[in-house]
Amino acid sequence: MGYTVPEAQGGSNPDVGLLYDINGMAKGAPNWADKAMEFVGEYGILIALGVLMVCAWWSVRKKDDAVPAVAALAWAPLAAGIAVLVNIPIRGFVRRPRPFLDHQGLDVLVKGKTDFSFVSDHTTLAMALGVGLFVANRKYGFLGILLALFEGFSRVYLGVHYPTDVVGGLALGTAVALLLAPLAMMLLTPVVGWVARSRGGWLVRAPGVRVPLVAVPDQPGAVGHRHSDLAA
Repeated sequence: MGYTVPEAQGGSNPDVGLLYDINGMAKGAPNWADKAMEFVGEYGILIALGVLMVCAWWSVRKKDDAVPAVAALAWAPLAAGIAVLVNIPIRGFVRRPRPFLDHQGLDVLVKGKTDFSFVSDHTTLAMALGVGLFVANRKYGFLGILLALFEGFSRVYLGVHYPTDVVGGLALGTAVALLLAPLAMMLLTPVVGWVARSRGGWLVRAPGVRVPLVAVPDQPGAVGHRHSDLAA
């Protein structure tokens, strides 16, 4: 059952109403569940995304299109970092206080949050990783995006973000990861191809996987110009 929002606390505002409904779940949950959600929302999902990226890397190394796939995987954490940097001026411009500073009765499970609320850094980071992972491999990327959505839910559950903070984070992470992907792939693919032919080639391809002489896709007749697993 959702938490009843006092009219004085903005009960007519859908953003605030949904905040109280989701955060209200924490009020009725046992203490161990809140502790688990606190860990998951602060660290657990980001750790899971990291593990997912390692699994994807291990998998794509065995494919014929290992070079562009690994380049796309390398783009995922770069996209996440860029998205968080882009969020810095956004937060400074919007200057939205954390919800618990303006609304009473919230169950705040993470203490010490003193920065601005919009856009959610955790959600931005998770979604950029998830979408960047999707560019490299649809199967792992789909799981990554699901994790990012749960990250957004957890931030509201923990009482540290409004739902619109989360929506903004999902949009920002997606935009950076997708819009800059073509440029990133153009720059990263030759670098990864060079690594594949160096002593560190195991980072890009599993033993026995042949690396094309020319790692440039979309040229008729070029080796590996079809990338079945690459979702770019």
